[in-house]
Amino acid sequence: MDVEEAFKVIGEFGPYQKRAVSVLVLTQLYMACQSMLIVLIGVTPEQESEEQAGVHRVASKDNSESIVAEWSLIEQQAYKVSLAGSLFFVGLLVGNVVFGPLADRIGRRPVYLTGLFFEVLFGYLSAAAPSYEVFAVSRLLVGVMNGGIGVVCFVLAQEYVGRSYWAITGTLTSMMFAVGIALFGLLGFFIRPWRSLAAAANSSGVLFFLLSVTLPESPRWLYSQGCTEAAEEVLYLIGRSNGSSSKKVVLQAAKAGPPGSRGVGVMQLVTHPVLRVRTMVLMYVWYACSLVYYGLTLGAGATSGSRFVNVAMYGLVELPAYPLCMYFINKHWAGRRRSMAGFLGMAGTACLFTMLVPENAGPWLNMTSLALLGKLMVSAAFNIAYVYTSELYPTVIRNAGLGVCSMSCRVGGILAPFVPSMRALAASMPFTVFCLSGLSAGCLGLLLPETLHRPAGETLEDLSRPQRSRVLESKALLYEDGKHGSSHK
Repeated sequence: MDVEEAFKVIGEFGPYQKRAVSVLVLTQLYMACQSMLIVLIGVTPEQESEEQAGVHRVASKDNSESIVAEWSLIEQQAYKVSLAGSLFFVGLLVGNVVFGPLADRIGRRPVYLTGLFFEVLFGYLSAAAPSYEVFAVSRLLVGVMNGGIGVVCFVLAQEYVGRSYWAITGTLTSMMFAVGIALFGLLGFFIRPWRSLAAAANSSGVLFFLLSVTLPESPRWLYSQGCTEAAEEVLYLIGRSNGSSSKKVVLQAAKAGPPGSRGVGVMQLVTHPVLRVRTMVLMYVWYACSLVYYGLTLGAGATSGSRFVNVAMYGLVELPAYPLCMYFINKHWAGRRRSMAGFLGMAGTACLFTMLVPENAGPWLNMTSLALLGKLMVSAAFNIAYVYTSELYPTVIRNAGLGVCSMSCRVGGILAPFVPSMRALAASMPFTVFCLSGLSAGCLGLLLPETLHRPAGETLEDLSRPQRSRVLESKALLYEDGKHGSSHK
């Protein structure tokens, strides 16, 4: 039997997998805190300037503490706050590119544990930084580790379970990240000193690292590398813990493939004809998701009020998107492809209507509500993109594919803050960019093949099968989707 059949024997989502996935999903709480850290500790307080021994310092009127107050990051030095945030995102980009292919080569578990250990270490360095320079470097290093283990953590959570549960684990991972953002806002409300807040937000990483040490290697990765016996050992451990199998499952020998196939690298995304087209389409989809998501967040978040409430709302507004995803992507008439394209299209349409609605249209139908609706829709599309992308790539190159797509995502996030400045050309220009990005990405997404109720690929050779190597959906297949869905229920 192959790995997918083995999961049906030992249990696709039994008690053991639920515990393992819970650890990985809850780790997103820690990763969200690190991602949002600069939002609270880099806030500029209501200030009173004072001179002490010839040094210009900032004193907060409300007794709040931040890196701005401690290192006087005002006036000509104010750019350093944004620079620290940008360095974190640059680190995310580097981590996506480096850790993805590395996990495909040496394994998910060692890369994940090493990255999490060093992220916690560098996180404490941020909290104890004696100078801004040390703080900025530590944020870059935290970003590298955060970006790297984010991809590996997501893939591990899926590869521990049966194929039919990938959508659920992927959605739970994204949902917990949004919850982590909201909880960080709550944590910041109770802990005001920035060093104490940074240390408290980082401390949960220690717990998740200790829990993660007990996690096994991905049986899918072991099988894809030809380590059949090791994969059988992990599957036996899962089955015994689930109470569904007292005997060892016997896997069929993995196909050897051409020489060097076990060292599949990121270049296969360029040289392989099927992967090349899929990667180009997916990179644009991820880029557009990031550009629209962060661009709308900046526009919708420009409101007065408590910064802690704003941070919490930044996460909570995403939560309704995930039940929508779980409902639509498992329906044969919607699936992954149509759901992702539909949500992107609705996000673009919401941005279009922001340009048509009068300024005083009412409390419910105005620019802010439409922008938040657009953010809700693009959050749903973003979540589906994670699940869908992991299904479109075979196991041997899944991390590399997700890493490259995540890199494209970071580029969109870096460019997003510059889009609002296009108001100098025309007031509606920013929403025009978001509208066109969402609609074009939705249309391109329709070119990808549907993956619902279809077997996951393990090796590059699996892509040569007609059902998996299809790059563009044919008209005949679109009409047959209902048949495929009903035959697998």
